[in-house]
Amino acid sequence: MANDSTDRIVADLRRWIATAPPGARVPSNRELMARHGASPVTVQKAMRTLVALGLVDSRPGVGTFVRGIRPPRPVDYAWQTSALGAAQSRLLGLPSAQRAPSPDAIALHAGYPDRELLPERLVRSAIARAARTDAAATRSPVAGAPDLQAWFAAELASAAPAGVTPPAARDVLILSGSQSGLSSIFRALVGPGQPLLIESPTYWGAILAATQANVRLVPVASGPDGPDLDDVDRAFEQTGARAFYVQPTYANPTGAQWSAERGRAVLDIARRHGAFLVEDDWAHDLAIDTDPRPIAAFDDDGHVIYLRSLTKSVSPALRVAAVTARGPARERILADRAAESMYVSGLLQAASLDVVTQPAWRTHLRSVREQLRARRDVLVSSLAEHAPLAHLEHVPRGGLNLWLRLPGDTDVEGFVRACEGRGVIVADGAEWFPAEASAPHIRLNYSGPSPERYPEAARVIAEELDRAL
Repeated sequence: MANDSTDRIVADLRRWIATAPPGARVPSNRELMARHGASPVTVQKAMRTLVALGLVDSRPGVGTFVRGIRPPRPVDYAWQTSALGAAQSRLLGLPSAQRAPSPDAIALHAGYPDRELLPERLVRSAIARAARTDAAATRSPVAGAPDLQAWFAAELASAAPAGVTPPAARDVLILSGSQSGLSSIFRALVGPGQPLLIESPTYWGAILAATQANVRLVPVASGPDGPDLDDVDRAFEQTGARAFYVQPTYANPTGAQWSAERGRAVLDIARRHGAFLVEDDWAHDLAIDTDPRPIAAFDDDGHVIYLRSLTKSVSPALRVAAVTARGPARERILADRAAESMYVSGLLQAASLDVVTQPAWRTHLRSVREQLRARRDVLVSSLAEHAPLAHLEHVPRGGLNLWLRLPGDTDVEGFVRACEGRGVIVADGAEWFPAEASAPHIRLNYSGPSPERYPEAARVIAEELDRAL
């Protein structure tokens, strides 16, 4: 209620300031309290907001006055073109999944779940408790907080079969989000100009991280069941690649999940070629119809570099992830991370560990599973009813996304713009291909806000697809 009152006072004064001359005295706090029926605290918050916006100057003991606005002068940044040189095309602009939609739009493009799918109460309580510990005022170890390292190691060890030595806590490196981990892995284990096998399509952030690391991408086609084993073997043989980046569990964008047999077969190929398998288990906590089966659980000789994030399942405000690696590979990744960011906030680590070790965390995951299933099924049925030309290759068994193939002559960029013009935001599938797109696709996130509007969105998609053909 107080926030609403503050916003009303700020809006009222901004309208007044727009016509007032520079130096004009702003109505006093007493006048504003009487005019808006607001408390002194609310009025003071409004004035602080205006000062922060640079609209007024507050002079203690004198009053508050409209700030003089300097007329803008044209600024020429042309010199930067010569200084920066040619840009790498992959680094131009934000991906469509990162766009901020208008408040009334149906957002099907984002890569994060709606906040109602997050354990918000657990997160708030955990942050408050962490703030009262030494983590709020001390530096964390470079490799991460030992208790959090041990938790990640135990999670992976719980999936390891008999006869496989599970990872130890020291094998785990805590990261400020999985994106930074990908960059370090590619720099430390692959290197500039060297080949990296990568599924196609795959996570655009991995493509971006590889581009920034100057790694040469070698696409390997991957479908609902994963890549063809002969294709993987041939790619390793022809390129001499040191690593293969994969998402075998609820892949982004396709939602594919490899069978346990396929995962072990790909691991055997990597072993045979003396290479690494970089397993990105981004959706480990977002299962629906099946359970995750990390390939890393079957590896104890250091071939799998295992990446797991809590960002999407706990909170985007707690950007905490971990990479599990053994042997010299672990030391090289750690050295890169230490040079890049030195350490991860101990406060964020403590809060994350608090959340995932609460009994209510498992209850939350069971609830999210059912909510994701319901949202996925509503969007799938809505598209089947209203937009049959948008072909869904398979229904994902976990994760957040549907991967839809459009008719072959669809102008996807124009189609995406047309949908956005009608308030439905979808993501252009071309961004998930490390080379040319094999066919026109769009990605839809079924975990966003307003699932009751999914049928409306499907109708808009159908109508704009008809117009595009």
